[in-house]
Amino acid sequence: MQKLQTLDYLVFLVYFVVVAGYGYWIYQRKKSAEASTTDFFLAEGSLTWWAIGASLIASNISAEQFIGMSGNGFLMGLAISTYEWMAAATLLVVGIFFMPIYLKNRIFTMPQFLNQRYNTTVSLIMAIFWLFLYVLVNLTSILFLGALAVSTISGIDFTVCMWCLAIFAVLITVGGMKVIGYTDVIQVFFLILGGLATTYLAMDLVSQEFNAPGLAGAFKTMMEHSEDHFHMIFKEGHPQYMALPGLTVLIGGMWIVNLNYWGCNQYITQRALGADLKTAREGILFAAFLKLLMPIIVVLPGIAAYTLYQHGLFQTEMIEGGELNQDRAYPVLLNLLPVGLKGLSFAALTAAIVASLAGKANSISTIFTLDIYKKYIAPEADEKKLVWMGRVTIVVAMILAIVISPYMGIDKKGGFQFIQEMTGLVSPGVFAAFLLGFFWKKTNSAGAMFAIVGGFLLAFSMHNNWLPGADWSTVPFLDRMGIVFLICVAVMIALGLWKPSDKGLEIDASMFRVKGTFAVGAAIVVVVVAILYTVFW
Repeated sequence: MQKLQTLDYLVFLVYFVVVAGYGYWIYQRKKSAEASTTDFFLAEGSLTWWAIGASLIASNISAEQFIGMSGNGFLMGLAISTYEWMAAATLLVVGIFFMPIYLKNRIFTMPQFLNQRYNTTVSLIMAIFWLFLYVLVNLTSILFLGALAVSTISGIDFTVCMWCLAIFAVLITVGGMKVIGYTDVIQVFFLILGGLATTYLAMDLVSQEFNAPGLAGAFKTMMEHSEDHFHMIFKEGHPQYMALPGLTVLIGGMWIVNLNYWGCNQYITQRALGADLKTAREGILFAAFLKLLMPIIVVLPGIAAYTLYQHGLFQTEMIEGGELNQDRAYPVLLNLLPVGLKGLSFAALTAAIVASLAGKANSISTIFTLDIYKKYIAPEADEKKLVWMGRVTIVVAMILAIVISPYMGIDKKGGFQFIQEMTGLVSPGVFAAFLLGFFWKKTNSAGAMFAIVGGFLLAFSMHNNWLPGADWSTVPFLDRMGIVFLICVAVMIALGLWKPSDKGLEIDASMFRVKGTFAVGAAIVVVVVAILYTVFW
């Protein structure tokens, strides 16, 4: 496979200079202002709807999608797109119901919500949970998968790639949320442009190999030769049923995955928490439309690679350690791009990795600084010291992720699946605590504590098949999440009825009304998702 050439490096250098230069310009524009936590962590009042939407996608799309989801596209096909298309529908729910509650109650961090709704103990425990999750799962997996892809394409040493990605992300992150938000707009531009270039190459290869003219011919060929890769709903007995168990993706655990991720997740909600409700909703709607497009960029190349592999191509390139490695599908395709275009796609992949790293590092910094350091370590710290601590936290978190990532087993079952299963240990209980905390005033802190701690222990026991009553290794992890969620909700209701809380949030029905652009756009998203599932059922 041909590595990057001089022109590719020049294209990549242009990307680096544009992003770094624009970020520095944004930083200098606000440098004269007094450093404040709301500006550094939230960019309060500074981000436009298009910056919020772009930043949501940039922080979400990373190596786990480009590498991991393309790998799942190779392995199971279009069905993995459910994480993207159901996310589009989920974003609407978050925009309509969750965001008004956060903004009305002036909530800036997720632990702050738990403290305001429950108590300091629940808040502290969850803050620690999130810090461990973001560092041990999110940062490590993105760095590992990203460095793996960059190393495969460029030929640069894996460890060197990891350090370079981390340093680039830190340079953006230490400028604060405003710098991240606006540089994410450029990152998304490169991400989509370069991603589409790789998709075009993959489809063109299919067109040439099967003598099927044009993109339409290539798509038709893929549907004919890889027909089993164009179904959204798997029946029981399907080889990938454990990963995506039938209707669970429409009416079960997939909703828990997405609602927890998009609605109760610091590094996602943080993008919109500094805006007014109208701007936040419009940004979320923009992100929903971008989500509908993502499978074209991250899933179709994997299916194309599978079609070509079945036809006899990539027989050696897809093998690693004597076994077929699905996560090599995207890097293999990138290496076939012509000079210059490969540099663009390389920049797209790097943009996705760096933007996501920056978003997660900023959220780690926000939670540690505002919810732990300021409350329990240095309550007398002024704004300047808090911002300084935020920057130190970013650097420390990134170094920890670099050191830990090779030992996490990320490469054992596919990067995307690793992240989903690990996050799924925490998601059901956390989402139960948030959902009932939002909409049921009687929910108390004892119930929230059970959901967060007990829910994790239940999920962990099922994951390791320690819990009696069933062979949990035969139960799909999305179904296990649904079971844990229902148990947590049942216990929370029982405890709430036993000892009702009086710490409900400020809510009224008018907060949830939608109109104008958002209402029309939301209707379009729902119709498109319904059509996609109908066509590819």
